[in-house]
Order: sequence, then C-alpha cells, then structure tokens
Amino acid sequence: MQPYRPEGLYASPPSPETLQRNVGSGAIFQAMCVKCDEYQNLHVDLGRLRGVIPREETALPAADGRTRSYTVLSRVGKPVSFQVLSFRKDGIAILSRRAAQAEAKSYFLSALRPGDVIPAVVQNPAKFGVFCDIGCGFPALMRIDRCCVSRLRTTAERFRVGQSVYAAVLDVDDRSGRVSLTGRELFGTWEENASRFRAGQTVTGFVRSQMPYGLFIELSPNLSGLSEPDSRAKVGDAVSVYIRSVQAATHKIKLNILEILPPPDYPPEPEYFLTCGHLTSWEYYPGSGCATDF
Repeated sequence: MQPYRPEGLYASPPSPETLQRNVGSGAIFQAMCVKCDEYQNLHVDLGRLRGVIPREETALPAADGRTRSYTVLSRVGKPVSFQVLSFRKDGIAILSRRAAQAEAKSYFLSALRPGDVIPAVVQNPAKFGVFCDIGCGFPALMRIDRCCVSRLRTTAERFRVGQSVYAAVLDVDDRSGRVSLTGRELFGTWEENASRFRAGQTVTGFVRSQMPYGLFIELSPNLSGLSEPDSRAKVGDAVSVYIRSVQAATHKIKLNILEILPPPDYPPEPEYFLTCGHLTSWEYYPGSGCATDF
C-alpha cells in the first residue's frame, strides 16, 4: 500500500483531538484549503479549529529555490496534505504542507521502481503532457505520447483537473528528483480493447486525426478505427459510428460515421485493464512498434 496518498484521495478531515495529539509527530493529514490570504498563507478547514499553512510552508521549492505564487494560489478549494507543527496560544494550528511533500518525495525517490502501478490525481493537463500528484502534492509528469495509444492534440482531451487516475512509473531520477509516468500500458492491448466491440454495433467515439483516405476515430484510449472521408467531421468531434468490421488478423477496425454529437462537458472516464501491481514489459500487439520494457 502506498503510504503517501495524492491530495484528493482522502476520507475525512482529522478531528481536533487527533491533530493536538500529533503536534510534531510527522503524521500526515488532509483537509480542504478554503482561503489564501493577502500574504499567501493558506487557510485550512479543520472543523472546530482553524489551521494555517504559512507561505514558506506551502510547498517544496522549485529547482530555482523559489515557490511560485500560482503553486500557492491554485490550492484554494482543493484538499491539501500537511503535518502539524504547533498550536498558537489563540488555538490556531500551524501546519506544513512542505514537510509532508519532502517526506513523500524522499520515499518516492527511494522506493518506487519503473513498472510500479500507482494511483494519482491530475494537477494540470497541458499540451505537452499532464502533471499528476502521486502523493502529498508531489508532481510527476506523463508526456502526451505516454498517455494512451490514441493521438491527442492536448492531454485535456483525456484528463481534467482533480481526476483520479492510475499510472505506471516510467522513470525515477534521483539526481533531478523527478518521477515520470506512463499511462498507455494500463489501457490494454489491441486484442483486449477490440474484444469489447462487434461488427454491426453502433457506438460513440472521437475523431483524433484526418488523412486523405479517411478519419481515425478513437473508440477507447487504446483503440481507433478508420472511417471513409466525411466532410461533416473534423478532428476533436464526438461522433456516433457504425462498426462495419473488426479484423483481428490485421488489427484494423472499419467504421462509418453516422452523426456528429454534441461535445461532452468532460473527457469520458477511461476503462483501465490494470490498476495495481507491477509491470515488467508491455506490447500493444506483436510487431506494432508500441512497446515498453520497464
């Protein structure tokens, strides 16, 4: 069991009695950040108590030694991890998110191994990749090409802020203090995905790329089919498609676009084929050129 949980994967805030018993103990808790004041101190909802994370305790500094303002401001309205440093005479609990992150980072750099499957929470979907909290707000990057087999224009087409996800550890760099992730191995092989579809079915999908000979339409994060050119559709559209054939021998799926659908409010929740354990190798299908050795 991973001892440091991502912010957002928690049950309920600790009781005041629990907090008072754990002053200086190093125990890590989570609660909701409700305000960032004019001095960039974070205020935390502790029920009957008030909690404050001073500016210098809000986060581990970046490589240049500074903690950027956005890192602090962006925590409002979200859960934060912390250790209890002390209680002031007025009863306010002084907390440290930085200490919790430092402990989690030390653990991750020493204990995680490439191929470990871990839970994470999406922090920031960007064009080049998605940053995920793997524990106490400690970020790890999943590059866009590692998110899935489908071709994405931006990771926001797959993820949203605060979403709970799973990932496999791709690399642990002790020197830079960074962890990188991969997600496509958890979304299954071609055979595993294709087994969920049959010729004659009508399903929904997303247009992911356009070629002179047709449109590639994502049916699941690791499975796309090809339709004939259709002037109604453009890259990014949600569509309904009729499955003409599923060709296991050539790993191809033939489709016909039926309708252009309204865009969804959020990216659909993906189906994982693996959510725990350890991977040593993975291949999309033999000879696909899409494989990982951990």
